[in-house]
Amino acid sequence: MTSITTPITTPFGFHSTAAEVVADLDLSGKQAIVTGAASGIGVETARALASAGAEVTLAVRNPQAGADIAAEITASTGNPAVHAAQLELTSRPSIYRFVGSWRGPLHMLVNNAGVMASPEGHTDEGWESQFATNHLGHFALALGLQPALAAANGSRIVAVSSSGHLWSPVVFDDINFRFRPYDPLLAYGQSKTAAVLFAVEASTRWSEDGILANALNPGAIQTNLQRHVGGTVRTPLELQKSPQQGAATSVLLAASPLLEGIGGRYFADCNQATPVDHRPEGFTEPATAVAPYALDPENARRLWELSLAAVS
Repeated sequence: MTSITTPITTPFGFHSTAAEVVADLDLSGKQAIVTGAASGIGVETARALASAGAEVTLAVRNPQAGADIAAEITASTGNPAVHAAQLELTSRPSIYRFVGSWRGPLHMLVNNAGVMASPEGHTDEGWESQFATNHLGHFALALGLQPALAAANGSRIVAVSSSGHLWSPVVFDDINFRFRPYDPLLAYGQSKTAAVLFAVEASTRWSEDGILANALNPGAIQTNLQRHVGGTVRTPLELQKSPQQGAATSVLLAASPLLEGIGGRYFADCNQATPVDHRPEGFTEPATAVAPYALDPENARRLWELSLAAVS
């Protein structure tokens, strides 16, 4: 991996679209999985990868909705190799079925699915639902697909995080809000910090197998992710992105040669984010800021061990 002290910059930025990122790429012969690809930026991530020739599997909760989107992407890109498969990230059996059905190498895994600020809930195993969906489910999925990722001889995992990670570190002593009053935004922030820490440790553990992972903030995009917070994005209009713009950083991390050999980092607006020592106020800075606790190697190692025990 490139030294973590060298910030990565690209010609792309806030206004770039996923289509612009893949405009000159040929992904023929490569396989990609995009979770949560039945709506929002997941659709546009899958569309961009398919438009560059990749075979794309939409891993979705609703197979019919996924099939409809797959057909629409095929129609818009001319790529017939777009499929949908059922995946429920809070269900261990569903993850095992998905992993068990996978065939061949996997070049790109985009962990895009997520929930935001949902009411308090826990899985059957007792895990807080946002942490379980946004982190543990994707962790189990990546763990199961690790042999396929290694077989690609150069693969990438993309962890979709959020500027919301600035709201909370992973509170290891009370991940499940057994002692703290439940706060949906703190739970969301914790889960999105976990996504970044996953990318850090996955790159450390799996880089020798040719697997690298990076995390990102897609920006403020109006999607059904906001259904539990009033259904609207509170960011000023001039700082909001379209779904096509919101997918740009995910596609960059999944496919661009500009990210060759890069792992364990956090990006925003198609460039590496800047560490900060406190949560910035207002809407102008958080999008391009990253909390040091989200990149801390010891936090990443501790979370990996905890997650491994949780899904074993």
